[in-house]
Amino acid sequence: MKRTGLFVPLAVFFLIVGIGFAGFQLTDPHKLPSALLGKAFPEFTVPLLGDPDTQVDRRALLGRPVLVNVWATWCPTCKAEHDELMRISAISDLRLVGVNYKDDAQLALRWLADYGDPYDFTMQDLTGSLGVELGVYGAPESFLLNAEGIVVYKRVGEINRRIWEQEIVPRLAVLMDDVDVPSGG
Repeated sequence: MKRTGLFVPLAVFFLIVGIGFAGFQLTDPHKLPSALLGKAFPEFTVPLLGDPDTQVDRRALLGRPVLVNVWATWCPTCKAEHDELMRISAISDLRLVGVNYKDDAQLALRWLADYGDPYDFTMQDLTGSLGVELGVYGAPESFLLNAEGIVVYKRVGEINRRIWEQEIVPRLAVLMDDVDVPSGG
């Protein structure tokens, strides 16, 4: 009788672990849930990269669709993504806005000078406070907003040609009332 009593707590423990594993398992880390989907991009006020006296807020993201890209010079995946952002900037009218995340401003400015600047403007999130509001797990992460500033898509990880063509362009076409959004180039 005492022996079976020892197995009950062990069985309960394994049951709890099994339920937790099944319930919290993420099969695709790029599809991390976002509490912001379908909601307004959070209110914020941050300085522009390279111009700390100029502050921007949520209103700067309104008026037409925008892709907000969180990046940093310390992020190797951001470097891999950068050429695609340059290509997107060259072939489309989509506004690209950068959020330089927990980075050194001088290194970030040098990065943009060396590799090109795909952004309409870049915000400096030195402390990561905007990143916290966005629920950022790391860099790169991107948010597609409609003209009213509602988050319609979130991407954790790099944007590459496949992601652009299969995930962003279709959403963009809907947001821009079926305007031809180029995918190739």
